[in-house]
Amino acid sequence: MDHGFFRVISPARFCELLRGFAPVDSELMPLEDCLGRVLAEDILSGEDIPALDRSCMDGYAVRASDTFGASEGNPAYVELARSAAIDEVVSRPLYSGECMGIATGGSLPPGADAVIMVEHTQMLGDTTVEIRKTVTPGENVMLKGEDVGQGQVAVPAGRRLRPQDVGLMAAIGCTAARVYRRPRCGVVSTGDELVPVDSVPRPGQIRDVNSHTLACMARQSGAQVSAHGLVPDAREALQDALTRCLEENDVVFISGGSSIGTRDLTIEVLESFADSEILAHGVSISPGKPTILARVGGKPVLGLPGQVTSAQIVMLVFGQPLLVHLGGDAGAFDAGRLLMRPAKLGANLSSKPGREDYVRVRLEEQDGQCVAMPRLGKSGLLRTMLDADGLVRLPASLEGMRAGQDVDVWIF
Repeated sequence: MDHGFFRVISPARFCELLRGFAPVDSELMPLEDCLGRVLAEDILSGEDIPALDRSCMDGYAVRASDTFGASEGNPAYVELARSAAIDEVVSRPLYSGECMGIATGGSLPPGADAVIMVEHTQMLGDTTVEIRKTVTPGENVMLKGEDVGQGQVAVPAGRRLRPQDVGLMAAIGCTAARVYRRPRCGVVSTGDELVPVDSVPRPGQIRDVNSHTLACMARQSGAQVSAHGLVPDAREALQDALTRCLEENDVVFISGGSSIGTRDLTIEVLESFADSEILAHGVSISPGKPTILARVGGKPVLGLPGQVTSAQIVMLVFGQPLLVHLGGDAGAFDAGRLLMRPAKLGANLSSKPGREDYVRVRLEEQDGQCVAMPRLGKSGLLRTMLDADGLVRLPASLEGMRAGQDVDVWIF
């Protein structure tokens, strides 16, 4: 096969290919370990929550009709039948013209359909309560089953669990849930020029950056990460590293080996595996064009550029959504989820038609406006990412953008 030229696909097609990989399997986890995980099955409630009509306020349980027309200048009057403890279930009905003292969380007696806050009442003697406000049926009351009814779905499958979701699960007595496990992600850095971070580079050498940045970005996306060391640009070494990595992980990121000089080696090694397919040789974005996507034994393998900024951009645009998708989140590639901030472009930008450009920008306040100032620089420079607050995407249909145009900044 001739690997001399990129077979470039669009970012949309690249994402479509990534969506084709199946999520990982699920596991049963204790409730206290479910935060941030994606539910693999619906959580059904075995009971009504609340179990009975309950008060939301300290005050008096009443029949709402007994308060109609009541105000500060024209109060209504009811008789205090009794007061109930918060854990008491009262069976005696509340008749017209009566009220019952009740605490927040207390159960309403039969016949009561509202609660008047204590602040809007005044005791007159031992048993008469003056009501200075009209309440409507259901006011200040949590109705039986209002949060969730018995047999209903309390939390649906596919939901990434937030603290409030865990709270409802606790309320219905759910002690464990089946969630998608965290994807296992392997990171391999290739290149004869790379040395460990604790080494002093000789001329022509650089410390390994991508292993650490890519691992951090994978962890941000909920993955369990294992680094598989530095691999020289040699077929046998790369094949051995990928073999181990594929055996132990659900997805593999190879840093380096996707540029013209070493791309053939990476493609050759990937194609040497049984049940392998090269899905893409490149993607029409900048930076990050020489990105490789392969399927090996049903698992995704991404070959990221070796240049540090290019690798991070590709990880942001494709790698992190892939990991979220593998973790069971069906909306991982939904652009509407990105944290965006509107701004004015602070300088002219040129672009090549047919290619999406991701420009690093820094947000500045100028004359009361938020301005996105481009932080331009070579893809091998780390500083452009450190100085940036986010990215501006230039669509493939544009030849550039002018200063002053409205842009949406993807905050990272």
